[in-house]
Amino acid sequence: MRISITISFLMVIVNTSAQKWTTEKAWSWYEKQPWLVGTNFNPSSSINQLEFWQAETFDRTTIERELKWSSELGMNVHRVYLHNLLWEQNSEGFLKRIELYLSIAAKYEIKTIFVLLDDVWHPEPYLGKQPDPIPHLHNSGWVQAPGAKILGDLSRHDELESYVKGVISKFTNDKRVLLWDLYNEPDNRATGKERSKLELKNKDKYSLALLKKTYRWAREVNPSQPLTVGIWRGNISNWGKPDNLPELDRFMLENSDVISFHAYDGELEKVIQKINELKNYNRPLFCTEYLARAVGNTFEVLLPLFKKEKIAAINWGLVDGKTNTKYPWKSWVIRPSKEPEVWHHDIFRSDGTPFSKKEVNFIRKMILNN
Repeated sequence: MRISITISFLMVIVNTSAQKWTTEKAWSWYEKQPWLVGTNFNPSSSINQLEFWQAETFDRTTIERELKWSSELGMNVHRVYLHNLLWEQNSEGFLKRIELYLSIAAKYEIKTIFVLLDDVWHPEPYLGKQPDPIPHLHNSGWVQAPGAKILGDLSRHDELESYVKGVISKFTNDKRVLLWDLYNEPDNRATGKERSKLELKNKDKYSLALLKKTYRWAREVNPSQPLTVGIWRGNISNWGKPDNLPELDRFMLENSDVISFHAYDGELEKVIQKINELKNYNRPLFCTEYLARAVGNTFEVLLPLFKKEKIAAINWGLVDGKTNTKYPWKSWVIRPSKEPEVWHHDIFRSDGTPFSKKEVNFIRKMILNN
């Protein structure tokens, strides 16, 4: 069943004059927040966003157990991916499950950053039973939103308006929602020979067109929470000089209420350089993805920096599970035959024991000793 408009969307009064937050408003909002530390959350029983949220596989028991582990570390924010196909399938049921998730997270004093669209991994998402994980392969089942068929057809972009406006308007004044991350890594490309064949040519053109509309739709709702899209690629030395950036990257930075970025760099100096470049925008900073242990991108290296600068720190992965993100990205090139000695992402095994007791003690100490 396809439901494109819900009652909550029909009732929202759009504000076509809404603009990007002023610098003063962004800082006033951010100064009221604690130091925000958390993780990109996907329950270990779900291979992707669709298995997470579909009614048949929404795993409340696992979600509650794993949010509790996060809370015990002191984490206070999770970044969580949604998907437009869930809205098309049954928007009212989808919103009810989001509400349930938020109620569980709130019980553990965890706020949520929702991600609405995503250009990473498999370009052809589909509803129903999701694939089983491919052993030892990083993110073998993660899917793009909306995927190549809609993204690559400019005439279909408007199909996403009711999804974007419907979800945001439902939670527009909800204090459990911290931030709207509208579009993860626009113009990123699928990894793997077969998936790469399905990718769009000139993808940046389509991603920019959709991003512009998505920002407009979100501004028309005018939520109480800020909007952002995180910069993730390019010549770091240009991050603070928008005129030297590709149009897509420039648009992301110039339209965000707060600035978000990804930092998987192996050298601390490169992360410091990113931060210094982004300080030129004079807005609060959110690192919405980091942690790649094997290259030296670790909690021990980065959390002290983020804490000193009061930059929100959101690593990739909480519990090892179907996404297989303890395996490195290079598993798409050279497939390992066993668990890596040093995990790429994730903190806990599925039984709640940590990858590293020393590491979780460090995380807890960093967060709770303010």
